[in-house]
Amino acid sequence: MADPAVEFSAQLPGARLDVVIANITTLKLDAIVNAANTSLLGGGGVDGAIHRAAGPDLVAECRMLNGCKVGEAKITKGYRLPARHVIHTVGPVWNGGAAGEPEKLRSCYRNSLKVAAANAIDSIAFPAISTGIYRFPPDLAADIALATVIETLPTLAPAPSQVIFCCFDAATAALYRQSFEKANLVI
Repeated sequence: MADPAVEFSAQLPGARLDVVIANITTLKLDAIVNAANTSLLGGGGVDGAIHRAAGPDLVAECRMLNGCKVGEAKITKGYRLPARHVIHTVGPVWNGGAAGEPEKLRSCYRNSLKVAAANAIDSIAFPAISTGIYRFPPDLAADIALATVIETLPTLAPAPSQVIFCCFDAATAALYRQSFEKANLVI
C-alpha cells in the first residue's frame, strides 16, 4: 500500500508531527503504538486489528511480557506488519475524569515515547488511545496526545524525528486539527 496522504503537519525542533487518516496496521515505520488491554493478548478495535495483521507470533511474544499496567508501555517485534515494532500501551477507561484518567492517558504517550527512545525508534505512529470502547472523550484525548508529545520529545535522546497521529476517520483528524490550532502549531 502507498503511504497515506498527510492531512496536516507541524515541524518542531528535531521532530515533525503528522496527522494521517489510515489503518495503522498499514504504516511502514519503525514502530506503531497499540492501544492494548492489560493482558496484551489481543482484543477489539485497534488492538485486534494489530494482532490479526501481525499474526500469531505477536501474541506468543506478548505472552512472555506478563501483561501491562494502565499508562505503561512495552515493545515487541512487528512480525507481519510493515512496522518493525509494536509499542503496546494500556489506556484508561473513562469514568468521568475524576479517577485520574487524563494523567493515565498522558502516561501512555509519555511512556510509549520513552520506550521508543530506548529502542532507537525514529518514526512512530499513535492511534487515538482510549477513545473507542474505553470512551475517553476524543477531543480531550487529542489535546492530551498532542501536548504530551510536545512536552516529552525534548526530554528524550534519541527522540523520534517523526511522530504520526494516525486517525481512523476524518472526524478524528478534525479533532487533531483543532488541537494543533489551540497549540498554535502551523499547519
